[in-house]
Amino acid sequence: MTDETRAPSVGELEADFQRELAADRWAAAETAYALAVRNRDAGDWRQSREWVEQCLRLLEGFPSDTEEQVATRRVSVGGVLLPNYLHEGVVRDRFGRLA
Repeated sequence: MTDETRAPSVGELEADFQRELAADRWAAAETAYALAVRNRDAGDWRQSREWVEQCLRLLEGFPSDTEEQVATRRVSVGGVLLPNYLHEGVVRDRFGRLA
């Protein structure tokens, strides 16, 4: 786990994503979103696009009919504030052409 006084590195977040992918796919989708934001903010458009696509692929596996089904479980991941609701429309709206 990472030190609570600093945001984890992108590499640490990627390791978290791999663990979550095996155990909690919703948490993995939230982490993929955070990785997309972190890479976009660092100007790495290619990596950001890959994480956006990963997030969207994961979200396809979840129902999205109600707010409860798309509500995020965490406030932030890796120093990135998560939206209150995470679904395809939110991701496409936040990332525009990268989505």
